[in-house]
Amino acid sequence: MARADDTAERPAPRKRSHRAAPVADAPGPANPDDLVPPAMRIAAAWSWRILVVAGVVGLVGFLIVQLRLVAIPFFVALLLAALLVPFSAWLQRKGWPKWLAVAVNELAVIAVVAGLITVVVIQVRSGFPDLQRQTLEKYEDFKDFLLASPLHLTESDIEGYFEGLITSISDDTTALVEQGLDLASVGGHILAGTLLALFVTLFILIDGRGIWNWVVKVFPQRARPAIIGAGEAGWLTLSVFVRVQIFVAAIDAVGIGLGAFILGLFYGGFPLVIPIAIAVFLASFIPVVGAVVSGGLAVFVALVYLGPVPALIMLGIVILVQQLEGHVLQPLLVGAAVKVHPVAVVLAVATGGFVAGIPGALFAVPLVAVLNVMIGYIAREDWRTNPHPSVADVTSPITIPRRRREG
Repeated sequence: MARADDTAERPAPRKRSHRAAPVADAPGPANPDDLVPPAMRIAAAWSWRILVVAGVVGLVGFLIVQLRLVAIPFFVALLLAALLVPFSAWLQRKGWPKWLAVAVNELAVIAVVAGLITVVVIQVRSGFPDLQRQTLEKYEDFKDFLLASPLHLTESDIEGYFEGLITSISDDTTALVEQGLDLASVGGHILAGTLLALFVTLFILIDGRGIWNWVVKVFPQRARPAIIGAGEAGWLTLSVFVRVQIFVAAIDAVGIGLGAFILGLFYGGFPLVIPIAIAVFLASFIPVVGAVVSGGLAVFVALVYLGPVPALIMLGIVILVQQLEGHVLQPLLVGAAVKVHPVAVVLAVATGGFVAGIPGALFAVPLVAVLNVMIGYIAREDWRTNPHPSVADVTSPITIPRRRREG
């Protein structure tokens, strides 16, 4: 009975279900973005943005080159206005009427430029025939030296080398000749560009703030505070750069011109001192390259008129002035005003000269300096806390590192 009861109390066995066990859902097609590594996605994002920026910069550069007859006078006017606007504002603060302050600045620019051109033309016209004669004499002396040297050169060899040099120089300038740039067209372009530059400078002096406000209206309302602050920062940078560059150029011109004058006192006259000094002053506005080229002109004149030893002394003077500029003036003054590394300055000058010649080399550094300050101002969102930057905000403090005392 007990076994029967145990059997009765046992639960009935469960019937096995014939349904299959649930199967996990098969994965769907993978998202293509998930298959790309994060590093590749970041690189792609940077790449297309860099391409867009490079395309815009290339388009703007192409338009500037195509419109260079208008763009160059406009950039010259900006440089002149950056120099003259603070002086005009200072005169107005002293009680001068606005029209009188503007007229004095404009007439001062015309007088200085006309005076420099007049002095250079008079000096060159009086000294060029003698320079040409001396150059031919030095060439004959140099040819006699080569004929008597152990190189065993013949006169035909020397003439061939010289003709090859002249041919290579003429081939480099063939493009200019093929463009038909005769004296009449060049003179017309220079006159038109000068008038346009003076015209733009005049209106910037009269209503520069109004012109900038009109430009700002092109941008959306939300972007205007950043654009206004960045524009003010860029304008202050340009003003400081122009004043500092004039000071550096004046030191270069005085140093090399005074050295040439003293050298002439000891060696019986050094002609074209004033044109050389003016050429050094104007060429120094092209950093690194300009002063070297103008200094080479001074060395050439010393070689032609005074001989090899005075030319070596003149070369030493040029190198000394260049070292003073490169190691003292440029780092302390220009570096503080521009906030651009010297390597970037050299690359900017080289790129500008390659793309647009002398005008490109002249405007490359101020353009890079202004863009550097403006982009940094917007990227840091300084307009939120400093909507109207000052000169101290856009320039670096001038500091001279002290040597640590040892021992």
